[in-house]
Amino acid sequence: MQYISTNENSPAVDFISALFRGQAPDRGLYMPESIPVLGPDEIRSMKSKSYPEIAEIILSRYLAGHIAPERLSALCRDAYNFDVPVESAEDRLYILRLDRGPTASFKDFAAAMMARLMSEFRDKGGKRLVVLTATSGDTGGAVARAFHGIPGIDVIVLFPPGEVSGRQRRQMTTLSGNVTAIAVDGKFDHCQALVKNAFADPVLGSIDLTSANSINIGRLLPQSVYYAYAYSRIADHPEPMVVSVPSGNFGDMMGALLARRMGIPISRVVVATNSNDEVPQYLTTGVYRKIDPSRVCISNAMNVGHPSNLARVVSLYGGRMDETGAVIRPPDMDAMRRDLFAISVSDAETRDSIREAWTDGRILLEPHGAVGWVGLRRFLELRKNGGRPLCVAVETAHPAKFPEEIERLLGFAPEIPPSLAGLDSGSESWQDMPADYEAFRAFLAERYAA
Repeated sequence: MQYISTNENSPAVDFISALFRGQAPDRGLYMPESIPVLGPDEIRSMKSKSYPEIAEIILSRYLAGHIAPERLSALCRDAYNFDVPVESAEDRLYILRLDRGPTASFKDFAAAMMARLMSEFRDKGGKRLVVLTATSGDTGGAVARAFHGIPGIDVIVLFPPGEVSGRQRRQMTTLSGNVTAIAVDGKFDHCQALVKNAFADPVLGSIDLTSANSINIGRLLPQSVYYAYAYSRIADHPEPMVVSVPSGNFGDMMGALLARRMGIPISRVVVATNSNDEVPQYLTTGVYRKIDPSRVCISNAMNVGHPSNLARVVSLYGGRMDETGAVIRPPDMDAMRRDLFAISVSDAETRDSIREAWTDGRILLEPHGAVGWVGLRRFLELRKNGGRPLCVAVETAHPAKFPEEIERLLGFAPEIPPSLAGLDSGSESWQDMPADYEAFRAFLAERYAA
């Protein structure tokens, strides 16, 4: 399988090249040249398979020819050695809890597999690989943990200190070793811009750089697996389901669209954003305007004013959007509107949802999952035909990562899962940096340039 750039001005490459380049030379994002389709019998068979086995089925379609089946199977078993609960909340409404991994976040699913694939395919006798990651919340901790201690690989995580919770920050700043955390005086979009500029900078050409953000195809593909898994646990094929995905940089939602194109019966994707509503506005008006600076909301990992993965969504529907957000060729907006229901959720609505879910059904949500919950509720309220469809709301992080907000709203602090135990007492270390590319370039050049 070949991978092509969303900017359509770079040669097609194989998976390993796309994995290590992160961003294409023309600043676009890599997409599969064609999306493999699973057969009905194969989808039906997933009902009796474990999460690692389903991951192997999905990922083998993209990695064929690069890795032996038994080796991929071993990597999947190693990466996914934790529970993935699909909880019944109401009649025909389920919560997919992606918060049981090593950093209590859905980012663990992609980061764990990506780290193993990079370690598997890396030239062990080559230069150190430098993984750059921008985060507004959970990505940094998941990537830092996934790559921590892997020989020959360094991780640099850039984060906006005013927009991450204390526990999210500590997941990045207490590891040390081959992990460096940098607090950028700005917002997530500034962190993401620094990373993207570094990839395109010829001055840094001697450094072996890659990304662990969802701009990297190695992060994106594993995110399609849990939609297939959720479907296998709740549906009788071919009954379709609606999935509601809290969305910031749109990697998680793009994973749902990939699963849908692979044949998983997803009738509608609810795209739930916080007050950074550039995508709901785009679907409503057909005009894309990024938000700069991004708006600060309590669902901090979604504080993104220009989602990188929107270029992939546009590409999937036949259009072309460049890295600045300019629409070079319009996508099929009618098809996008049929497949996607996009909605913006305020902080007030998010807080009300957390209270109501706990009071009415003893369902404990955190701010990001609450945005997805509100989005699904709104979709069901506006739906005019038939009974309630089969629905899945995605919960992306453990409530214990946001203890202050939960305690303010519900009067108690969430129980700390084993993955977060001892985190509050860890010794922290990070570097401060302005939101200035010259400063970041100098940092990388001094540390890594030949």
